[in-house]
Amino acid sequence: MTTNEEEFYGQFKNMPRPSYPFPNLISPYAQQMREIYWNWIDIDYAFHSENARQKHKSHLLTDIAARGLPLLKTLDELFPIASFAANGAMMDDYFDHCSYEQMCAVRERIMALLTGEDSKEPADHGIFRQFYLLRSRAIQCGMPQRLFDKFLTSVGNLLTGYQDEKRYMSTNTIPTWPVYLVLREDTSGGLPFCKYVAMQKDFRNLPDTVLEHTHILRLHTLAALMIGIHNDIVSLPKEMKREGDVINIVKVLQKGHGLSWKDAYAMAMDYHDKLLKEFLILHENLPNFGQWQHLAYDYVHAIGIMIQGVYAWHTNDTARYVPGGYVEPEYQNAKMK
Repeated sequence: MTTNEEEFYGQFKNMPRPSYPFPNLISPYAQQMREIYWNWIDIDYAFHSENARQKHKSHLLTDIAARGLPLLKTLDELFPIASFAANGAMMDDYFDHCSYEQMCAVRERIMALLTGEDSKEPADHGIFRQFYLLRSRAIQCGMPQRLFDKFLTSVGNLLTGYQDEKRYMSTNTIPTWPVYLVLREDTSGGLPFCKYVAMQKDFRNLPDTVLEHTHILRLHTLAALMIGIHNDIVSLPKEMKREGDVINIVKVLQKGHGLSWKDAYAMAMDYHDKLLKEFLILHENLPNFGQWQHLAYDYVHAIGIMIQGVYAWHTNDTARYVPGGYVEPEYQNAKMK
């Protein structure tokens, strides 16, 4: 491998990338959400270095939600999912090198705030205050409790995934394929996004007989895995160069099959495309949902728009997945507020 970072990244430029047959849209509230997010960083992330704060501002992390859920009707509805996306990503960057036990404590505190078990707003600014605000803004925008509960369950699973992957990251151990699939389904962030898709249009009217149907839940899994894989593909140049970045499909396949990184990359793309094919087949062959048939079909189509939107954020990025663009972990066993 070349030691020049620009040249190293250049090796990946002509590799094939995912492609999705869904509209590429963006919320009309995207710019307003960015400005709120920049303010979060100035106020709540003072414990970050100036370099980290400026890089996170340039990453436009709230655009993940603005592109993934472009059909939300108000800024208030966009706020909770944009908060989840941006603060989840910044939290993941910050705690990248923390231990399994430390991440357990972080997960427990966040879930207590999100469920309302801890109903007191954190006195000092910081990551935890942002999750407290996420809950309050979800209530404010009128998110139905049953949808919020589904969303929280998926967020809890994501944080458990963050926790469990630390055992591999801390020892620089690449997981086996089955372990990777379990971890990536949770840590991609795709499942919370799938749950929040029900906040768009009239999808909140869909009963649990639709939203919790095994056919629909499989579509959620496929969406989450595709998001995780395309994130792995986009972030591969960074993760090839950093010790501990082991939760990446290319690294997993490379080690598991004794392949070159290019052959492992091709295998990863083939697996991704099989997932997409399954998603499209299941979309066109939904169960009989009776009076909800058309709305259920449109809901799955909106999940497709979500997948496309999250990928569009990656492909429009000019600041995060470029040489020197990533934020180095800054957590040093400090007590978080």
